[in-house]
Amino acid sequence: MVDHLVTVATRRGYTPVSLETGAGDAFAPARALYAGAGFVECGPFGAYPDAATSIFMTREVGAP
Repeated sequence: MVDHLVTVATRRGYTPVSLETGAGDAFAPARALYAGAGFVECGPFGAYPDAATSIFMTREVGAP
């Protein structure tokens, strides 16, 4: 699913692709999934506040 979303984002010209997920232990599997798909932690983006309950991740994607 993550690969499909990255493919769609690439086709639409989005770069980078960024996401927000929870920081708690319950979100560890999601963070591992995203890291396995090439996402790395980054700072807040857009209108997101810097919050201890959030982890922000990003991945550069190439042109289609």
